[in-house]
Amino acid sequence: MRTRDEPAEIVVGDDRIRGDWVQPAGGRPGVLMVHGWGGSRSQYIASAHRVAALGCVALVIDLRGHAARADQFETVSREQNLQDVLAAYDALAAHPEVDPDAIAVAGSSYGGYLAALLTTMRAVSWLALRVPALYRDEDWSTPKLRLDRALIDAYRRSPIEAARNRALAACSAFEGDVLIVRSEHDHLVPVQVIDNYRAAFTRARSMTYRTMAGADHGLTDARWQQAYTALMSDWLRERLAEFGERSRANVTPAHPAEPVAGETAPEELDAATAAPGRR
Repeated sequence: MRTRDEPAEIVVGDDRIRGDWVQPAGGRPGVLMVHGWGGSRSQYIASAHRVAALGCVALVIDLRGHAARADQFETVSREQNLQDVLAAYDALAAHPEVDPDAIAVAGSSYGGYLAALLTTMRAVSWLALRVPALYRDEDWSTPKLRLDRALIDAYRRSPIEAARNRALAACSAFEGDVLIVRSEHDHLVPVQVIDNYRAAFTRARSMTYRTMAGADHGLTDARWQQAYTALMSDWLRERLAEFGERSRANVTPAHPAEPVAGETAPEELDAATAAPGRR
């Protein structure tokens, strides 16, 4: 399927952030992609094109403090970046070719943390979290760069119950499908953080967990980036197929021969190891 990308400018209060629409020709599910701290939308254009080829409208953005708005790097807060994500979601949901009841959000590291928070404020059907970061709830409006790094590192090595953290509490209320991807050699997000996220998703319709063998936090090898792109797009393809089946099952035929069977119970998939590759 042919895809195309067009520049996007999204209003956030009195400010603006830049993005790219990546989409096919027809109306589709929407996918919002959120980069990590220090990243940019340019890292996800290839992934967005692959997702768009599945029949989705993808939106990749630059959070404030990054890329063209790098002048705000030292002052931007989590609150401001969450507002960026909310504004991007609203722009995606309002796109004339997007079904607002079929939106996926994919976030990496800091972007995964923001994506988790988003689920309590907007309707998200599918949530993909790659090496999601975790932060203390305190100092929410403090510029992110001024947060105490030692406290964050210690916090990330501790078991945290969902009720004690805003992002984890959001995960505990989420009822859609979840993908969690860990890097085997992650120096920023220890496995305890991943365990905390996994334990929080008690109401998810399904949860898929994968470990990328040999990969680091930022997927600095092009092969790892390619593997993540393939992993995430394959997972989304399966979820979209299930969504189509559920949608068809919910349509009552003019002369039904038999009642439609109910959905199966939620199921958590066992962890598997993904081959090294690109996100």
